[in-house]
Amino acid sequence: MSRILVIGGYGGFGARLVRRLLANGHHILVAGRSGEKAAAFCAGLANAEPVVADRTNGIGMALARERPDLVIDAAGPFQGSGYTVPEACIAMRIPYLDLADSREFVTGIARLDREAAAASVPIVSGASSVPALSGAVVRALAPPGMPVRAIDIAISASNRAVAGPSVAAAILSYAGKPVKLWRGRRWTSATGWQELRRERFSVSGEAPLLRWVALAEVPDLDLLPLGIPGHPAVTFRAGTELGFQMLALWLLSWPVRWGWIPSLRSAAPWLHRLQGLTARAGSDRSAMSVTIKTDRVARRWTLIASNGDGPEIPTLAAELLAEDMLAGRIPPGARDAGHLLTLDRFEPLFARFSIRHEITEWPVVPLYARAMGARFADLPARVREMHVVSGDGGAIGEGNVRRGRGPAYLIGAVMGFPPSGDHPLHVAFAEHAGKERWTRDFGGHRFSSELSQAGEGVAERFGPLRFVFDLPSDAEGLRMVLRGWTLFGVPMPRFLKPRIDAREWEEDGRFRFEVGVQMPLIGEVVRYRGYLAPL
Repeated sequence: MSRILVIGGYGGFGARLVRRLLANGHHILVAGRSGEKAAAFCAGLANAEPVVADRTNGIGMALARERPDLVIDAAGPFQGSGYTVPEACIAMRIPYLDLADSREFVTGIARLDREAAAASVPIVSGASSVPALSGAVVRALAPPGMPVRAIDIAISASNRAVAGPSVAAAILSYAGKPVKLWRGRRWTSATGWQELRRERFSVSGEAPLLRWVALAEVPDLDLLPLGIPGHPAVTFRAGTELGFQMLALWLLSWPVRWGWIPSLRSAAPWLHRLQGLTARAGSDRSAMSVTIKTDRVARRWTLIASNGDGPEIPTLAAELLAEDMLAGRIPPGARDAGHLLTLDRFEPLFARFSIRHEITEWPVVPLYARAMGARFADLPARVREMHVVSGDGGAIGEGNVRRGRGPAYLIGAVMGFPPSGDHPLHVAFAEHAGKERWTRDFGGHRFSSELSQAGEGVAERFGPLRFVFDLPSDAEGLRMVLRGWTLFGVPMPRFLKPRIDAREWEEDGRFRFEVGVQMPLIGEVVRYRGYLAPL
């Protein structure tokens, strides 16, 4: 019988893990700040023993006194936390495992690798839904030998799931803060708890879920771009079940983004209390999805947990890895858990609960290929490859911009067009649900538009303006001819229609482009031209 010390063992996730470890025949030391709560939890549980200690109070003395065979930290939050516990475990040669989902904490655990290897002790961080389970799913989905272009991960928790203050603190730690992302084949940033979107979770035989999710910061944002062939763009979104909660968190993120307040983390106790007031609302269903896209195929894994079993999911990887560590199957050294498990190992654990999951697959057909049909294959090679967008892509080159004057200059400024001159150019391509967003960066001056199919042409949207183009083409290249335009969905008269001259061609082995925009009575608003090469 192994002795396992679980920090936070009577908490929301820790308690679930402790009960399963007890069922597996281990003796569990249930550690936490409150001896009273630990004792109350252990009452009536055979082989469970309360211990007063947490990562900042008495953990070293507890380890020296109890000498457990394994330490599991399930307390959280790990955002902003140091490595006191794993360092103490290394010093005492005790294997260590945690359920951390903090990006900085999990990715930084490797700094302890040399010391852990010298002490012949395994140190593993991130044995939770991310990066352990998500990493196993991505590797199961990725087609052998085919580069992955994009990975999208989403998690939506049941409103009835019991989450402690540490979960609230973790969410609020990055709300409104910059989140570093690999997008458009380069590192950029977005804002935590923004980029709201509706995610549909669907599994055969289950009623689908439609939930709001928003950008969250997790270790996968660093680990997967570097660890998966193709260096894919990675986005992780999370959400609560109730839409008004998501809207409230989104609104609260803006004052942080604008710099009015430094952080929302101090509001974690209030958020936890408010969640408790609405605990009876919503359902008992949680969900998770992982979607990967290549140039040819997209694959999606979806999980739906019912009957309140969703909170079990973040603890499953820890149960598996605890057994591996006790059996000596994890070598010495410090590492993240993102590559230690395979999806098939989770299957017996899923079967214990009301958890259903499945994998679906569909072919990827790029936007311009759908719109142009057979003509797409006849485009010059460099033009064609620039329009093969699946999930994410990027290109670099140079561009020359010429801006109009007077009223035309003001219109260009409203549209976000760059100033006149020569600029280094980067274009990021992002595709979702058949639509593409092109973000053009002329030397730090960015503007973007969304493209979608419009019959045998495409529609390009700049905020409230929507332009519909035909796509005449030949072996020389492609042109975009304006068919019509709307403002806030209202068709605009032809005499006000701008004149847009846009063409793409191949020259000297490069993709080249030229776009000109003129307004009636005003004249040229902007003209930009240049070349691009895919990254």
